Amino acid sequence: MDDDRPAYPALKEIFDRARLASIADAAAGIASGFDRDRFMAVATRDLDDLGIMQRMRQTAVALEAALATPFPKAAGLLRALAPRIDHGFAAIALCEYVTLFGRDHFDLAMETLHDLTRHGSAEFAVRHFLAADFDRTLAVMRRWTADPDEHVRRLASEGSRPRLPWSFRLERAVADPSLTFPIPEALRGDPSAYVRKSAANHLNDIAKDHPDWLLNRLAAWPPGAVEERWVVRHALRILVKKGDPRALRLIGATGAAEVRVEGFSATPTRLKLGERLTIAARLVSTGGERQRLVVDYAIHYVKKNGATSRKVFKLREVDLAPGAAWKASTSQVVRDFTTRSHNAGFHRVELMVNGAVLAESGFELVT
Repeated sequence: MDDDRPAYPALKEIFDRARLASIADAAAGIASGFDRDRFMAVATRDLDDLGIMQRMRQTAVALEAALATPFPKAAGLLRALAPRIDHGFAAIALCEYVTLFGRDHFDLAMETLHDLTRHGSAEFAVRHFLAADFDRTLAVMRRWTADPDEHVRRLASEGSRPRLPWSFRLERAVADPSLTFPIPEALRGDPSAYVRKSAANHLNDIAKDHPDWLLNRLAAWPPGAVEERWVVRHALRILVKKGDPRALRLIGATGAAEVRVEGFSATPTRLKLGERLTIAARLVSTGGERQRLVVDYAIHYVKKNGATSRKVFKLREVDLAPGAAWKASTSQVVRDFTTRSHNAGFHRVELMVNGAVLAESGFELVT
């Protein structure tokens, strides 16, 4: 049992009382009329009961209450305050301020988000403007794809994702992928890996709702540089894990794998939470030509009701010459996360090569 692993504070503690006090001090330093006591009273109201996004919004409300100034003046104060906040996520509260109090000043709000996003991403804030006036906001964001600042270019992609985590879905973008597709398409060869990752995640969102539509368009792209090929690979990761033949071909896999699997195992066969699971196998090529293989594994996690939920993990991509062998091996500690808790029972493990399950094993989890 891995009892010595560090205990990390909850994400909501990004907005703890000490940081709220530091934000108040910074705001008082740039706005002579800032009411520090008013800010702390509003920002800390029922703080222990609030999650991270609720705390972020309440911080924005507290700033407005303490500044008590019209948005056109407040926008300049937000720009001055942003570099003084010592945490990127905490600075998102300033973007939330724009969302809540700047909607009647569209052009100024867009300019302010453009400037604030380099200090704390405006990806959540800009979505409210998309929800209110999709076409007008999207036109601004398409211009942002050519901005010299990588944070602004990433905002164009991340903020317009159809299914951005921790935010609401953009229903028009979910229904019609052609609306936002030009943004990740323009950024697929961006010099910044930070931006390219967002473009790939945007395309992956589209793959969840319109896989064939996306595959048709990615297939029409020229091969591109290594960076662009990475974007395609990352964009198709869900479809690759599902074994979609077209997705596999687009990332270079060579069709049905001609291999023999020897000694596939998941060990130990009985383990407790906190212990390490090792998965290993030996793949031997039985084909007459070199093969490009995408090797993954899946674990069928036992749910409380006894059913299972399958999660696929990437293992490796490998080139295998005729008659050649490759030993696959990986390990992971089986522990609970905020996104997944484990239950006792037999967990089936599958080895997948180019989307096909070629071997099975498993382990018994004791909790």
